[in-house]
Amino acid sequence: MRSQFLKGVYQGLPIGLGYLSVSFGFGIMAVKAGLSVLAAVGISITNLTSAGQAAGVTVIAAAGSLIELVFTQLVINIRYSLMAISLTQKLDGSFNTLKRMTVAFGITDEVYAVAAANPEKLTPKYMYGLMSLPVLGWTLGTFLGAAAGEILPAAVSNAMGIMLYGMFIAIVVPPAKKSSKILFAVIITAVFSLIFYYFLPAVSSGFAIIISAVAASVITAVICPVKEEEE
Repeated sequence: MRSQFLKGVYQGLPIGLGYLSVSFGFGIMAVKAGLSVLAAVGISITNLTSAGQAAGVTVIAAAGSLIELVFTQLVINIRYSLMAISLTQKLDGSFNTLKRMTVAFGITDEVYAVAAANPEKLTPKYMYGLMSLPVLGWTLGTFLGAAAGEILPAAVSNAMGIMLYGMFIAIVVPPAKKSSKILFAVIITAVFSLIFYYFLPAVSSGFAIIISAVAASVITAVICPVKEEEE
């Protein structure tokens, strides 16, 4: 069983290194928004999601309500619930409720992709190993970025803060180039965001994110439905 844990650690190493660099940008972003280093690290270690954290900090910085924060996280992170449900088909018989909950906490897009591609049944120790370095890398990167954001000159921290947005672009552009439906959803989301920013500034950023994401999803599903053979 120990080899299963080490196998997970080995396969999670590239993810952890990638998270270390990207979360550095989130740390800077959080400090610039007025959060302390401790608060930034607390967010990363309890809410392992780059898009959710960035949106959450935006809501916090804008003094949004708790309801906005909850619904923002629900809309952005609901895909992780679907990923977790999907992985249950690959879990071995040693998983109990506590182990399932622990593993579900560490599921991200990259962790899910690696776990889903594993041809063997997934054991608890393998999943613990797989998620350990991504969690550590994301949390450590946030700490380093937040600490640096407090001491670096504004010009430098502003430049480094673009790392997080660079990651979002890297996530969105490749699938959008391959699928016209994804590109359509991205464009619709951007249009709604611009409408809220320029024409409906009274709507808080939290609700603007929620409405834009949900509206773009619904419109895309109606206009560009996924055919049964594509699923």
